[in-house]
Amino acid sequence: MKRSQIETAWTGRADCRSCGVRALVLFADLQEADFELIHQPIEDIHIGAGQTLYRGDTPGRSLFTVRSGLIKLVHVGADGSQRIVRLLRPGATAGLEVLVGTTYAHDAIALQPVTVCRIPCDVIDKLSRETPRLHTQLMQRWHDSLRQADEFLTELSTGRATKRLGRLLLQLAEPDGSVILPTREDMGAMLGMTLEHASRTVSELKRLDAIFEVAGNRYRCNLEVLASISATPRSEL
Repeated sequence: MKRSQIETAWTGRADCRSCGVRALVLFADLQEADFELIHQPIEDIHIGAGQTLYRGDTPGRSLFTVRSGLIKLVHVGADGSQRIVRLLRPGATAGLEVLVGTTYAHDAIALQPVTVCRIPCDVIDKLSRETPRLHTQLMQRWHDSLRQADEFLTELSTGRATKRLGRLLLQLAEPDGSVILPTREDMGAMLGMTLEHASRTVSELKRLDAIFEVAGNRYRCNLEVLASISATPRSEL
């Protein structure tokens, strides 16, 4: 991202109200003078669905703020098994772990076309030294990411399959109920079920009039029905 784009993001002009530099919280408490400390470029990066932003266990020199799209964080077990441990939406920060000198903890892969801001660690280090407000923000973001990971795994690993998938769709759905359904493989990795079980569960939610296929992978959710299914005690499902 060019200097002029950073300044635009700060002032909130043009299309930058959704930019990671300002509206996506990580730099929300910075004052305009703080941007004088940024000497390295903050880059706009676009990746397509299925492409990898970074791999786990590889050295990292940048972190990322998500401006648009959806990213999955994937834990790869020693046996090669995969489990999606968190989803990153616009506003999220990815790769915070590299700020303490570690490698990336997970594979970060786009579920949808994604736009991110890539921020060099050197920029964050300098701002943290010079601007205590940013250090506080970073610690809060780290705490939030750990809490969200715990909640994500808990919500999507307890209860029967219809309940778990209902919770997932409530997380993914737009306010109008529209949603792009993840692949059955991704559903299985998030919900801890086989591909066949994921397919049967989608069919069950269709039968319950909780979701309606629009075209391809696009669905319309009945948010009230999904909320009811997700809140129902497992003994009643």
